[in-house]
Formats: sequence, structure tokens, C-alpha cells
Amino acid sequence: MIEIKKSPTADTRTCDVSQVTKETLLASSRQHIDDVQKALAFFTKYLDWAAKRHDDDKINELEWFYEGFVTAFKNTGWWDHHRKITRHHLAQADGVHDDVNLLDVLEYIADCVMAGLARSGSVYDVKLDDEVLQRAFKNTVKLLKQQVRIAAVVC
Repeated sequence: MIEIKKSPTADTRTCDVSQVTKETLLASSRQHIDDVQKALAFFTKYLDWAAKRHDDDKINELEWFYEGFVTAFKNTGWWDHHRKITRHHLAQADGVHDDVNLLDVLEYIADCVMAGLARSGSVYDVKLDDEVLQRAFKNTVKLLKQQVRIAAVVC
């Protein structure tokens, strides 16, 4: 959970600018910067978690993965399951989770670029449906909002 404090004096839309001193504006600006750093740290932790788990079912379910691999995935059991349990196969409709977010999009990009360059030396045209991208954007806002708690002011 990310805890922040109210800071109405850092924005001309939420305060009477004639009542805000330079010192108050400085303090509010520092608080805002700290709040954004907390949000970005949350995203960093999420991406770190995704990096650690990326394709771990290829290792944990090696036999099943290999069974599909040697048939060029004509045996689709592992591949179908893989798309359901991972969050980065955004080119296939059944790989897009309802709560897809921009962090999933970053993993998708990383996966495609790294696989392409390492395996063939080139990256195919990576595409993402506009609707998926818009949903990912909105879901990322929602995800971050769910992580924030505004601390109660104690008098």
C-alpha cells in the first residue's frame, strides 16, 4: 500500500494561490515528487515480480512444454494453458486478461524483442490492438489508485 498525504497547495486548480507561500509551495512540491517516486517504485516492484516469473512454467512444466515444442505446438495443451496463466501474450485474444495493464504491455514488448533478436536476429512487427492498449491504460490507472491510501490528518 502506498500512503500519501493530502497536498491541495501544490496545484492552482485546488487552492487559492494568493494564500500559498513560496515555502508552502516548495514543501508541497517535494511531497508531490515523493508521492510520484512511491508510485514509480510500485511499478518497479510489479515489473520485478513479472521479470522473476516470466515464463517460469517453461521450467516448472518442462515435460509438458517439451511435448508441445516437439510438435511445433500442434499439441496445444501447454501453449493454451501458458496464455491463460501468463500476462504477456497480448497478440492472442485469450492471452489478454480482463485487467491487462501497461506493465503487461512492457513485458509483452520485452518478450517479443528479446525472443526475436536472440532467436532469429530480427523482431517481427509487434502489434497491439488499440482497444487492448486503451484498456491497459485505464486498468493501470485503476491498479495504481487501488494501491494508494490517503493518510488521515491527525490534529
